[in-house]
Amino acid sequence: KAATPAKAATPAKAATPAKTYANNLDGWIRESLAVMAKHGIPGSYNGIYRNVMRESSGNPRAINLWDSNAAAGIPSKGLLQTIQPTFNAYHVPGTSWDIYDPVANITAACNYAYHRYGSIDNVNGPY
Repeated sequence: KAATPAKAATPAKAATPAKTYANNLDGWIRESLAVMAKHGIPGSYNGIYRNVMRESSGNPRAINLWDSNAAAGIPSKGLLQTIQPTFNAYHVPGTSWDIYDPVANITAACNYAYHRYGSIDNVNGPY
């Protein structure tokens, strides 16, 4: 009896490489927008950028040590100047729990702005 030819192996599907982002404000905003899209959190690049520049001038280690929150012992921190209780309440799964992590800070602040104002795009002053 003749041998049956072996089936040709089907090539394995290559895994799609994870999207990488630049380790700078542009990359942090773009990565945050990707996380926000997965969680249905609205917001635009321009809305985030405008608020970041007003709140921290783009410094992810910014901390406010003079306002009423600071006087109460919970200073605003990070790119979007979030206080720890707000960061904890609006933290988005898949991001770091470090309030100074740029992507985590942006994403939590945008989640807060979504629930409070409808979107970070609607925030045009300190919030």
